[in-house]
Amino acid sequence: MEKKNILGLDLGTNSIGWAIIKEEISDTKYSGKKCIVDAGSRIIPIDASMQSDFERGNTVSQTSDRTRYRGMRRLRERSLLRRERLHRVLTVLGFLPGHYADNITRYGKFKNNVECRLPWFNDKNGNPVFVFQKSYDEMLKLFWEKHPDMMSQGLKVPYDWTIYYLRQKALAHGITGQELAWIILNFNHKRGYYQIRGEEKKVDNKKEEYMALKVTSVENTNEKRGMESWYNIHLENGMIYRRTAKEAPDWVGKIKEFIVTTFINEDGTLKTDKEGNVRYTFRMPDDNDWGLIKIKTQSDIQNSQLTVGAYIFNALLENPKQKIKGKLVRTIERDFYKEELIQILNAQKAFIPQLNDKDLYKECIQELYRQNENYRSSIIKHDFTYLFVEDIIFYQRHLKSKKSLVDNCPYESHEYVDAEGNVCRSNIKCISKSHPLFQEFRLWQFINNLKIYQTQSGEEGRPLDDMDVTYRFLPDTEAKVSLFEYLNDLTFINQKILLEKYFKIKKPKGMDLPYRWNYVQDKQYPCNETRGEILLRLSKAGIDSSFLNREAEEALWHILYSVSDLNELYKALKSYANRYSAGEGFASAMITFPPFISDYGAYSAKAIKKLLPLMRMGSHWKQEDIDSVTLSRIYKIIDGEVDETIDNRIRDKAISLADVNSFSGLPLWLACYIVYGRHSEAQKADRWTDPSQIDSYLKTFRQHSLRNPVVEQVVTETLRVVRDIWKKHEHIDEIHVEIGRDMKNPAEKRKKMAEKAVQNENANLRIKALLTEFLNPDFGIENVRPYSPSQQELLRIYENTVLDSFDVLDDDIEDIVARLSSSDVSKRPKHSEVMRYKLWLEQHYLSPYTGQPIPLARLFTTDYEIEHVIPQSRYFDDSMSNKVICEAEVNKLKDNSLGYEFIKNHHGEKVTLNGGRTVTILETDSYCQHVTNTYRKNRLKMKKLLLDDIPDDFIERQLNDSRYISKMIKSLLSNIVREEGEQEATSKNVIVCNGSVTDRLKREWGVNDVWNHIILPRFERMNELTGTDKFTSLSSSGHVIPDMPLELQKGFNKKRIDHRHHAMDAIVIACTTRDHVNLLNNEAASSKSNKNRHQLSHKLRRYEEVTVCRDGELKKIMVAKEFKMPWPTFKSDMENTLCGLIVSFKQNTRVINKTTNYSIRYVDGKKKMVRQTSGDSWAIRKQMHKETFFGEVNLRRIKTFPLKEAIRRPERIVDSEIKAEIRSMVNKGYTEKQVKKHFEDKKDAWRDVNLKKIEMYYFTKETSDRFFASRKPIDTSFDEKTIKEKVTDTGIQKIMLRHLSKYGGDSILAFSPDGIDDMNRNIRDLNRGRNHQPIRKVRVFEKAEKYAVGETGNKSAKFVEAAKGTNLFFVVSEKEVVNKQTGCIEKKRTFRTVPLNEAIIKMKAGEPLAEEALFVLSPNDLVYLPTKEEITSGSITMPIDRNRIYKMVSSNKFQCFFIPERVSSQIQDKYEFSPLNKMERAITGEMVKEICVPIKVDRLGNIIKIGY
Repeated sequence: MEKKNILGLDLGTNSIGWAIIKEEISDTKYSGKKCIVDAGSRIIPIDASMQSDFERGNTVSQTSDRTRYRGMRRLRERSLLRRERLHRVLTVLGFLPGHYADNITRYGKFKNNVECRLPWFNDKNGNPVFVFQKSYDEMLKLFWEKHPDMMSQGLKVPYDWTIYYLRQKALAHGITGQELAWIILNFNHKRGYYQIRGEEKKVDNKKEEYMALKVTSVENTNEKRGMESWYNIHLENGMIYRRTAKEAPDWVGKIKEFIVTTFINEDGTLKTDKEGNVRYTFRMPDDNDWGLIKIKTQSDIQNSQLTVGAYIFNALLENPKQKIKGKLVRTIERDFYKEELIQILNAQKAFIPQLNDKDLYKECIQELYRQNENYRSSIIKHDFTYLFVEDIIFYQRHLKSKKSLVDNCPYESHEYVDAEGNVCRSNIKCISKSHPLFQEFRLWQFINNLKIYQTQSGEEGRPLDDMDVTYRFLPDTEAKVSLFEYLNDLTFINQKILLEKYFKIKKPKGMDLPYRWNYVQDKQYPCNETRGEILLRLSKAGIDSSFLNREAEEALWHILYSVSDLNELYKALKSYANRYSAGEGFASAMITFPPFISDYGAYSAKAIKKLLPLMRMGSHWKQEDIDSVTLSRIYKIIDGEVDETIDNRIRDKAISLADVNSFSGLPLWLACYIVYGRHSEAQKADRWTDPSQIDSYLKTFRQHSLRNPVVEQVVTETLRVVRDIWKKHEHIDEIHVEIGRDMKNPAEKRKKMAEKAVQNENANLRIKALLTEFLNPDFGIENVRPYSPSQQELLRIYENTVLDSFDVLDDDIEDIVARLSSSDVSKRPKHSEVMRYKLWLEQHYLSPYTGQPIPLARLFTTDYEIEHVIPQSRYFDDSMSNKVICEAEVNKLKDNSLGYEFIKNHHGEKVTLNGGRTVTILETDSYCQHVTNTYRKNRLKMKKLLLDDIPDDFIERQLNDSRYISKMIKSLLSNIVREEGEQEATSKNVIVCNGSVTDRLKREWGVNDVWNHIILPRFERMNELTGTDKFTSLSSSGHVIPDMPLELQKGFNKKRIDHRHHAMDAIVIACTTRDHVNLLNNEAASSKSNKNRHQLSHKLRRYEEVTVCRDGELKKIMVAKEFKMPWPTFKSDMENTLCGLIVSFKQNTRVINKTTNYSIRYVDGKKKMVRQTSGDSWAIRKQMHKETFFGEVNLRRIKTFPLKEAIRRPERIVDSEIKAEIRSMVNKGYTEKQVKKHFEDKKDAWRDVNLKKIEMYYFTKETSDRFFASRKPIDTSFDEKTIKEKVTDTGIQKIMLRHLSKYGGDSILAFSPDGIDDMNRNIRDLNRGRNHQPIRKVRVFEKAEKYAVGETGNKSAKFVEAAKGTNLFFVVSEKEVVNKQTGCIEKKRTFRTVPLNEAIIKMKAGEPLAEEALFVLSPNDLVYLPTKEEITSGSITMPIDRNRIYKMVSSNKFQCFFIPERVSSQIQDKYEFSPLNKMERAITGEMVKEICVPIKVDRLGNIIKIGY
């Protein structure tokens, strides 16, 4: 008897649940004997916020921050490299000052620990000297001439402004070589922003502009909004800015910055309000508006007709009090700086002879390019202007190719012969979607798949079934060609344009279109986007597009696709216009063409060129376009000629194609079979016969190939888990897998699903609260907001209901009122009651089949039932879109009918309800009208209510799962269980389940009861902790089950509090057969499979005989009940398995590793990638510290000291009189006794002096306390206490405190943007008549533990704080101590957390983290808590108690925190375990770190080692 191993897999975003079910097979039939062999949960810990982002569809990569910081480092490195190259050239020219040149090495680098400034040096006495004092004096003279009053009042002109004076002067007058060197290095430091195509933010329906406008007046409108008033701010250009404020803004006469948004109509005109005034909105600029500010700044510079340097200097000369950085000139494009430097260098050639010296130029390029003779030869013809501008400062490195991220073509490859004569193949990349070939390919595919369905009403007013009428609109090839030519000039198409504009279908007044297409109705689909965009721009410019043939279009695409620089693009377009006679304005029209999105098709250009000729039709089809190999295959297919590459399957598919001309207009799948003999997925089909083949696949798996690191991690870890299972259990015969919907779906769909889930959860909680509130107004449920707009509608329903219309309530109504009014948690609204209420609201309080109102008073009674529109017996669909609530008697009459089918058979019938009331079934036209009106916004439910049969395509759409990740996982798992000769991408031994199937089976197999029993102890403990019984309730059968108080139900899912639920789901998945999937996935609901569905149902479900009344007669029928258990002891076996497993966690403690770097080198005259062999290259895999840098500060503070310390340091005494007295005595040589006697003798004069406690200054660096400061922008958080206790600079402290007192201590007003402007305007007065620079940021200090970034240069003075989650190593050591009571030597544990920076240093040196450590724990490590008996005996008894296994969570200094290994999340946040959601002590009271021993487990949860 053979045994079959069935592997069940439950794959989630951060988890892998797995289970092995063994089934006996006898004579190729299953004996039915099954058992659970093994199961486990493998957890891949990821950051909670990252997982939440993934589930919400936020596509930010987990490595994006690291990539961004690496990009910033590279920008700095390249800037330094340019500076080094400039140093080498300027040294050859002799332009560098001596103090600067002396500190530069041979290769242009600064010497170690030195980085001097070019315009400054220190004289012999250490005083700073400005190198360009003469030029500074010249500039100062200009300021005296312009502002004599300000200069005489002590206006200080910074030395740094000299650079702008020199940049202006150098345009027309001579400067020295050293001054030119300063200018050149200054341009290297700030060279402008290099903007590539497509970076401008463009919004079609609005225009945003940055404006700096003067305020002319402020008008109070006397309108109120809360405590604030509305003010009209009148601006100099006539605009009015409305804003609220507590007090009138003091803005009159000031220039304020705004982002002004105007809105644009479709015809390009500006939108206006009712009075005809242009509509605009105002907002203050933020960091994201730099692009708009850049445009405004560039416009100002252009209008001034000055260079950047001259523009800045002239502005400073006009207003010396303004700020340059961040105010006067923001980010501007590189061309402005480039043009200025060119003008300066060309002008200085007349004054500096070295710039014209050809020999010097040759020497400079020899210095830079000693080994590269070819490049030296190419630039020898240029001059110093080219060298400085184009070759060094403004050189732009070409971006690296991202070609490796593009997928390989499944059909084509490139064949070549290598140097050794071997025939090799290399992959060909897939084509860009913007390529004209792909655009045409996609359009023919769209037309071939297009169907038009009739949806017009029938005789009874009900929409007809989806009847295919494509033949009416596209009757022949000519019609399809005409449609292609129409669509080929468009960028997109939607249903409305196609049906109304192209097919000229008129929409009936007040009704929907009577036809629809087979694509999503409210979605637009791309046509030939590339051609459409080109034609659009040509038509706007009035250029004839007749030149745009296939060759010209492809050539133009290559230019638009490959050129990113705007200047280079313009040149290329001009050249193209000349070549193809495109007209004068062509380049100007096309320069605005947006860059193409980096998206790629599924095939290469080479493959599409072979497939496309078979998909074309009519005048677009030409036999000569078909490649020779394909044409040969076609003739062999037609003639029936034998060819091993053409199997019978291909001949069968092409049996209707009689001649070559018929090989046109083929669908894609058939074209693939004709050209390549297979579909694209078949290339990936493989068969693995050994677990080692999985290792081979993983070695070749390209990282980031899935473009989603979360999914990629799960896929690779799944293969490793399956490999280990395969090794342990020797063979896997069948794999059942369920892929989490978060894994399968793209980001956009995950985002919509997350939003919908939140809406549903909020609606359910609100309904639960309101149901209780309705029936018990004094219940006191929190967060019921009567004045909330979202709840007013619900409360209105309550007020308008019929509860008050009953004089006497029936007994059953009184019962439900009493039950819902109870404070017993078990008697609050249940799921079914919430469902009833939601359906009642959705139906507008009416029964769908009778149109009669459903009284709220009877809604929860047996008079009304939840009814499935499509009966469960015919089609499994338990979603809300398949449910309504109707009268119980009507539901029984409907029985197994569809909604419309029931109306058609029973319309007009009278039905007597419980209580004697009679209702009438709606007529068909009334029913259709009622359903259409009620569910107009829920088209899916409307469609189900109007079905009278289940269409096959309805089922096929539900079964279809073509998402990329799903297909990939199925394909990989198929490789493990694929049988010999199987060619399909998905093996028949891989069964894919979905959540709805397993949820149904879990419910009917009693798995939920098993889970309740497993997690119940945690809820009972919560009752003990809270002193309540809110966390448990009684089930209908009288068993205690877990429960949650209503106020804690938001976001709670009791299945997800324990990691073992993944294994539980996997067991259910493994027991789910293909028959279960077919029945519950509705495959057997097909019209062709009614008999099969009946057989499957009897095979899988328990049937019970019941008596029903039909046509006045009692009849006995068999009714399907729950699904049969997989085997009798299934529930107990599952519980035993789950209780016995250990959860396995993927570790992520790799901190550093050696990297392998490659660089391009010339070897034997050829470029080769050469591996680095010299030096160490370490890669740090974790974030070491937070990004904020701090400087250590030495704060002066006051403390009392005895007289002895005051005599030793009299200069530190706070009191000036005491300091002078003691200092005079110290100078005279007085001893401590003499000083003390002196004060005692004169105690009348010094009576307040306590010689034991003299106040003295001390500095924090003299103590163990360390303080660090960072710069922080001033905001409203700076109150008096913060300023005094946190601001480092005492002078700035005083200015801020004086300003704060001016506003009565109100920091919200004082340090608002207006308040800060006021402080800086009056800063001279606040500083007691002394000048001071404007204050925007201040240094704020804090007491903390931080470490230096490095040991050399300025790194030793930069301090950082360890990043969150970097305490990865908790060292447990043991030492011998003497027991003071017994005198015996005992062993005692010691503990320490090793900081990450220290751990990295030790790892690089190859040293252990701690000497003689007992063991080291990292997050997600498992430990076991021995019992007292095991501690006493010194040995651990196997098997260990699984409840005493804990997982290490985090550590801090000497503390270490844990949670039980099985816990996934807390029942109640910050309560179940501790306010930190982790604990030092076990649930049983022991201190975990004191007694724990580490456990090592493998991926499957098997214990490898226990102990040290």
